[in-house]
Amino acid sequence: MSITKKAKATVFAVGFGLVALPALAACGSSDSDGDSGSGSGGGSKTVTLVSHNSWAVSKSVLAAFEKQSGYKVKVLEDGDAGQAVNKAILTKDNPQGDVFFGVDNTLLSRALDNELFQSYEPKGSDLILPEYRADQDQHRVTPIDTGDICVNYDKAYFSEHKLTPPSSFDDLIKPAYKDLLVTENASTSSPGLGFLLGTAAKYGDDGWQDYWKKLKANGVKVVDGWEQAYNEEFSGSAGGKKAKADRPLVVSYASSPPAEVIYADPKPTTAPTGVATGTCFRQVEYAGLLSNAENAEGGKALLDFMLTKTFQDDMPLNMFVYPVREAAQVPEEFVKYGPQAKDPETMDPAKIADNRDDWVKSWTSLVLK
Repeated sequence: MSITKKAKATVFAVGFGLVALPALAACGSSDSDGDSGSGSGGGSKTVTLVSHNSWAVSKSVLAAFEKQSGYKVKVLEDGDAGQAVNKAILTKDNPQGDVFFGVDNTLLSRALDNELFQSYEPKGSDLILPEYRADQDQHRVTPIDTGDICVNYDKAYFSEHKLTPPSSFDDLIKPAYKDLLVTENASTSSPGLGFLLGTAAKYGDDGWQDYWKKLKANGVKVVDGWEQAYNEEFSGSAGGKKAKADRPLVVSYASSPPAEVIYADPKPTTAPTGVATGTCFRQVEYAGLLSNAENAEGGKALLDFMLTKTFQDDMPLNMFVYPVREAAQVPEEFVKYGPQAKDPETMDPAKIADNRDDWVKSWTSLVLK
């Protein structure tokens, strides 16, 4: 999700200034002591992770890995997911690090087609839930987390207006919800692109454009990225309340309601926001060993670590995404306030690869002009 996080790709910073999402994750980087960059080859004890801005891990969990493995982890954040992937492709012959984290299923084909990764099957790969596995023949990428891009709604608004919140894509084009939705630009934002792909999966190659014409006629507002949409335009977020935002519907994540509870002070007994579960698109984030990585052995150790139960259990409340490993622990707050959609829209990465650029161009012409 990462999206972002992940997209989750895009920076998912929470308006009340505590974390960032791919849901909401803050940087968990750790600089090296003595070594710099990805090291000087075989003997380097620094391993460099290149990521979008939503990587995070508990200090104690990372410290335990560093002590056990002997490697010091350096994290290089490189913007939102799309920007990070593009930069990694441009520098693949002389990569900035050893492992890349944060390419999701919307951008996976771009990374694979450009030979960004080399083959490695981490320990624990057999414990990844089958529905999240990809590239099984070559093992160039490893699933790390998953999350749902969905429309969130402001419970207080709908209660005050005695209006039932929307629950599906079809609901969003009804007159009752005119001028209520804000979404992100599909050409610049990971959740915006995910929402576009969700409509393409729902209505098909011939129907999604007609749907967006109706959505545009119903007053959808488009902004550049998640932070602006969620923190400045959405009336249900902590940031939106401060900004006196007037849009009670926003494209965000199923994990956004738990974050609103966990990081609120004082904590509410119920989440102030809800999820329209019939509008969700399933996002999966991957990591891989970069081609020409200087410290390939350190990179392999880091990928092994990211599939351990310790890391997978730690991940949800740091990056607000779901684990992909069997029997990994899902926080109670996720179960209560942000359960995964039972039947989200999905799309084969190959179909995304074949259509993504054309769909984004068509969407831009249709919605922004």
